[in-house]
Amino acid sequence: MNTNLLQKFIDHTWNKSIIPTLMEYIHIPNKSPHFDKNWQANGHMETAVTLLSDWCKKQNIENMKLEVVRLEGRTPVIFIEIPGSCDETILLYGHLDKQPEMSGWDSDLAPWRAVLKDDKLYGRGGADDGYAIFASLTAINALKQQSIPHARCLILIEACEESGSYDLPFYIDALEDRIGNPNLVICLDSGCGNYDQLWMTTSLRGLISGRLYIRVLKEGIHSGVGSGIVPSCFLVLRQLLNRIEDEETGKILLPELQIDIPQERLTQATLAADVLKEKLYENLPMVENVKPISTNVADLILNRTWRAALSVTGANGLPALTDAGNVTLPQITLKLSMRVPPSCDIKIATQALKKALESDSPFNAHVQFEVDDSGAGWDSPTETSWLTNAANNASNLFFKKDAMYMGEGGSIPFMGMLGKKFPEAQFVITGLLGPGSNAHGPNEFLHIPTGKKLTACVAQIIAEHYTSVK
Repeated sequence: MNTNLLQKFIDHTWNKSIIPTLMEYIHIPNKSPHFDKNWQANGHMETAVTLLSDWCKKQNIENMKLEVVRLEGRTPVIFIEIPGSCDETILLYGHLDKQPEMSGWDSDLAPWRAVLKDDKLYGRGGADDGYAIFASLTAINALKQQSIPHARCLILIEACEESGSYDLPFYIDALEDRIGNPNLVICLDSGCGNYDQLWMTTSLRGLISGRLYIRVLKEGIHSGVGSGIVPSCFLVLRQLLNRIEDEETGKILLPELQIDIPQERLTQATLAADVLKEKLYENLPMVENVKPISTNVADLILNRTWRAALSVTGANGLPALTDAGNVTLPQITLKLSMRVPPSCDIKIATQALKKALESDSPFNAHVQFEVDDSGAGWDSPTETSWLTNAANNASNLFFKKDAMYMGEGGSIPFMGMLGKKFPEAQFVITGLLGPGSNAHGPNEFLHIPTGKKLTACVAQIIAEHYTSVK
């Protein structure tokens, strides 16, 4: 394979075709069903599906079959089949649904407006994960331009990932015979520690999210009457949180949410820390003089990827400041988001969290923890020698640096699902969500040079996969 020609083809496709189409895609407010209950009537998801499908058809890949699969009442799936030169199958995955707008965008940026600035494409959904279908198909097409053989390739793009992929199991079952038994899965919905090399995601944390209700009064009363007699909602909350989280370190105290981190992952975290150094936290938008929980970078990586962590992400029951009188509040509701270690038993962890919050409530306050969603984490199978060699070769060819391995703090429900269904498969989980890209937040961007190089890396790995199985 002529890698210079490969990169030239990929760069040209990105510049002339992918970027303009991604800009159109960013303009579509196709929020995931969890954030747009009327997604079918609003039609934005259908617009996005049509845009991406039409682009794929224009690539004129010989014998490619594209179908928009629709199960009644569920978000659609784009399913592409490309024959290969051997019987093995590669499954490439991405999604096209988006997170909601969120406030805080810079004045010259907006979630549904694509803005090109230097090497970055700003707007909601470009890096998470609209580019995936373009990069996947372009990587395969780049190989075909040089008649490089590859395995049978399937591309599956869902429209429900940001809502927890609750539609996806039904499609996996419906497409089971057509999917077969892939021995390589490539997912482009993850992150990268920097934009200087290929990053392979080795694990994903699970998630328990729910609403914590605390009620102490039938109605609000004057704080001059109630304070000092009625336990405040925040006094109750403080005691409940102290049951599950160390107030000084943030360490989760429940033994059901703790695991022994595999030695291989400890070693990878140390190597990643040597590369990232203080940039791991310096690249985060912390306000001036705020310090990270620790200055041990390897420990911070493990905190983010292999240890449980709690976030309070929302609240009801608190009046706006302009409406806040001297009142002892009758009740509050907090949205809790607990990240769970990759190999943690999610059912046991969920039960333990609920019991810790609800049992023997302080002052007999009315306390209830209602679980909205829970999902297990995932730890990838040990990488085979061909895959580690292929990833390193690809990274050195197109980034001029070795590939790196690191877990991610978020979750991709599809990976755990596939890990159970195809236990012998190898996984390449990677993506463009690097420093500052801010997926789900304001000013989300896609780093275009890394997108081009990552596309080339995918092509290289697909080519070396064929060599390993032929």
